[in-house]
Amino acid sequence: MRITRTGSAFRRCVQVMALPAILLVSLAAGQAAAAGIADTRHNLSTSNPRAGENRVTAGTEDICVFCHTPHGADITAPAPLWNKNLGSLTGYQTYASLNSSTIDGTILTVGSVSLACLSCHDGTQAMDNIINAPGSGQFDTTGGGATGRAYTWDTTTGRVDADGKLIGANNAALLGTDLRNDHPIGIQYCGGGPNATTPAGACRDIDFVAPQNATINTNLVWWVDTPGGTAGTRQRTDVVLYTRDFGGTNGPSVECGSCHDPHVPAATPTQVAFLRVSNTGSALCLSCHVK
Repeated sequence: MRITRTGSAFRRCVQVMALPAILLVSLAAGQAAAAGIADTRHNLSTSNPRAGENRVTAGTEDICVFCHTPHGADITAPAPLWNKNLGSLTGYQTYASLNSSTIDGTILTVGSVSLACLSCHDGTQAMDNIINAPGSGQFDTTGGGATGRAYTWDTTTGRVDADGKLIGANNAALLGTDLRNDHPIGIQYCGGGPNATTPAGACRDIDFVAPQNATINTNLVWWVDTPGGTAGTRQRTDVVLYTRDFGGTNGPSVECGSCHDPHVPAATPTQVAFLRVSNTGSALCLSCHVK
């Protein structure tokens, strides 16, 4: 049988030959993504290749399980498939308690995605306090309590104790529950939010850059463009603002995840602080603040 280039047999042959190539490309993309988070300080497992980091020396080589789980997540958490119990909303001292005269935006109680970050970074519970541990039949709604799963932690760093809690007076990762000396979170962006009337979208406080917004999957989302990105299009490197209820009006709020991307790969120069963009020349700060 003669096979022409336009014949169905030829097309099937091309499709079969192309399939392995497609699979290889997909596999490579997946491996690249896995390699990104694997080579960061947020890889707390035995698979972390970075010397001197907070990690377990025995327990699990799974990376994502310390924060996320595909099943059995904490449905009260504001973060996707969150695998840890969240702390108390009222156990924090916030920037609002300083009563600064320059604060002109409402500051809410700690919540939103910031509480997910603080479930490790406030130092009150073990980092292996996870609801759904690796393997079958490892579900525990308590996550193992404040001391967690009793994985074996590398305590030689001086930044984590044997229970897996962050410790250390000079440990920048340990924010504690006193947040008065940290950038405010749960604060209404724009110094009271964007204007609803003329000029619509402009900040009530001119010391802030006006945020962008768009409706994605019927949800109103907010962000601030950062240098080097595509203006008017929300990107991973932009300052992400989170929608919260400010006295009956939903508006953009600054949270931990606004400036920090917990999944930023080590190949990115900003990895040390997980910043969304480099703060060289205060570029990240000046994305929001008009100074």
